[in-house]
Amino acid sequence: MSLPAFLQGRLSLPAVASPMFIVSNPDLVIAQCKAGIVGSFPALNARPAPALEEWLQRITAELAAHDAANPGRPAAPFAVNQIVHKSNDRLEQDMELCVKYKVPIIITSLGAREDVNQAAHSYGGLVLHDIINNRFAHKAIEKGADGLIAVAAGAGGHASTLSPFALIQELREWFDGPLLLSGAIGTGGAVLAALAMGADLAYIGSIFIATTEANASPAYKDCIVGHGAEDIVYTNLFTGVLGNYLRPSIVAAGLDPDKLPTADPSKMNFQSGGSSAAKAWRDIWGCGQGIGAVKAVVPVAEVVARLRREYAEARARVLAA
Repeated sequence: MSLPAFLQGRLSLPAVASPMFIVSNPDLVIAQCKAGIVGSFPALNARPAPALEEWLQRITAELAAHDAANPGRPAAPFAVNQIVHKSNDRLEQDMELCVKYKVPIIITSLGAREDVNQAAHSYGGLVLHDIINNRFAHKAIEKGADGLIAVAAGAGGHASTLSPFALIQELREWFDGPLLLSGAIGTGGAVLAALAMGADLAYIGSIFIATTEANASPAYKDCIVGHGAEDIVYTNLFTGVLGNYLRPSIVAAGLDPDKLPTADPSKMNFQSGGSSAAKAWRDIWGCGQGIGAVKAVVPVAEVVARLRREYAEARARVLAA
C-alpha cells in the first residue's frame, strides 16, 4: 500500500469520502472521520468565505477531542477540496486558511497549480488530484501532486467515461504513489474490488448523500433511496463539464433528460452551475451509479458499518475460493 504513514492505522475501512458540493458540511465530515474513513468537503461549501475558518476550527477541535477520549480508536484525518479553476476567486485565501490549520489532505480538482501544491507541502500536507484520464494524471504529478484520484465511469458529479479497469491499469503502468478509485462504489465488495485492481483506497460519495448528517434536502435523499443506476444522466449542460446527475431532478426542472443540449465548455463556471436556469447541485442533483445499494436514509456510522461488514464478507469469499 503506497500510503503515507499518517493514514496507516487510522482507517477502519480503506476509503475516502468524496467532497460533494453543497452536501458536505462539518457534521458529515466529522461523522465520517469518527467512523474511520477520511471525510472531506469543498472549501466553497463554506459560505460566506469567512465561514471556512469556523468550519476548520470546529472540525479540528472535535476530532482532537475524539482522539483524546478514544486513544485506541483515533479519528481518520480530514480533507479539503480546492477547485483550481479561474472561476474560483477564493482559492488563494482559502489555501491560506488550509495552511494555517494544517489540513492533512488537500484534494485539487478542475486544474492543477504548483503553488497550491507547494502551499500544502509547506506544512507536510498531502495533495491528491482528481483526474479522468491518463493525460491529466501525468500533468498533475508533473506539477507536484502526491497522489491521484481516478474518477472513472459512473462517478457522481464530474466524471469520466473510462472503465475503472482500463484507467487503473494505465495509471499503474507508470505511477506507484497513492491512488484512489472513484466510480459507482456503493458496497464493501466494490471497495475490495478497487483494491484488487490496484487502487490504495476507494473514493465514495453518492451513498453519503442519503445520510442524516448530509446537507441535502429530504427530497434529494429520498431520490437517492428510490432510484438506481439507470436513473443517472450524463451531460455537460449544467456546468460545462461532463457529469452524472439524477434524472428526476432534471425532469423537475422542466427539462427532457433525453434531449439535453450540449453546453459550451469554454463557459464553464463551477460556482454558478453554468448558464441553465436550473442550477447544478442546488436544483440538478449530482449523483453516481452506485446508489442502488442505498435502501434508507441512515446515519453515517451505519453506512460505514455496512461497508465494513460487506468488505469483510467479500474478503472471506475471495480467500475461500
